[in-house]
Amino acid sequence: MTDISIFSNRLRKNSRHWAKWAKRRNIHCYRIYDRDVPEFPVVLDIYEQKAHLQEFDTGWQISEEEHALWVESVRMAASEVLELPPAAIIFKQRQRQRGMAQYEKTGARGEDFIVHEGGHRFIVNLEEYLDTGLFLDHRNTRRLVQEKAAGKRFLNLFAYTGSFTVYAAAGGATRSTTVDLSNTYQDWARRNFELNGMDMTRHELIRADVFGFLNEEVKQGERYGLIVMDPPTFSNSKKMNGALDVQRDHTLLINQCLKLLTEDGELFFSTNLRSFQLDEAALETRQVAEISGQTIPEDFRNKKIHRCWLIRR
Repeated sequence: MTDISIFSNRLRKNSRHWAKWAKRRNIHCYRIYDRDVPEFPVVLDIYEQKAHLQEFDTGWQISEEEHALWVESVRMAASEVLELPPAAIIFKQRQRQRGMAQYEKTGARGEDFIVHEGGHRFIVNLEEYLDTGLFLDHRNTRRLVQEKAAGKRFLNLFAYTGSFTVYAAAGGATRSTTVDLSNTYQDWARRNFELNGMDMTRHELIRADVFGFLNEEVKQGERYGLIVMDPPTFSNSKKMNGALDVQRDHTLLINQCLKLLTEDGELFFSTNLRSFQLDEAALETRQVAEISGQTIPEDFRNKKIHRCWLIRR
């Protein structure tokens, strides 16, 4: 087994650097380690007074007992370096994503707690689901949305826990519609909205299949000044008609959104599929600019965590 001090030393160095970086920028949730040492294929994110530690599947063949000992040594090293109690180091195994895996329960109950970002508050849970309720790699994208939202009607598709809508409302969006197929995440978004004092008469939540929702909105001739669409890579939820494949379906989704944009409207489209290729020739616009360089935060800079485009009519 690889000497745990190698991991501890790298984590200590990273922690000092990123803690200073985050303090200067008033950032409370950020990444400090991302598989920096191949022998320790884990990712570690700080969520204020807790740490989210994820092991990524490498295909290593070791016994369950050896793996359990390795996990415990990594957790204890993180606890010591970060000066956090062991109970505050939440560990998960991250398998290769299939279907709706990012939305699945882990089997642990976990506890909800509140974190702060950009002057807003969000409910996160580091244990109950594979993802936490707040995607840290879109911190910059959320800020851009807030900067563009004033006076606009906002649409948030595949909205997860509604964090983009919180930012849009804070930026002065006149109305918003937040669409997701999951009752769990619609409820989570509602709690985030209430936590941030949003007027629920102007910010509606709709549980729907995005494909069907877009078809209806286009038929009704609805218009939005700002849209965010961040689909999962793949989804075969039983609640959907058919399956979603972001590579196959992105042009249909984007073209439907284009029909909903006002003349000066803008669409943020992003994906975390590493092999993704945007089919610009099939889009009903030439106003397409990749802005991943602006949207990926510094603490994620060494990893192509997502790609993002700003698209206009």
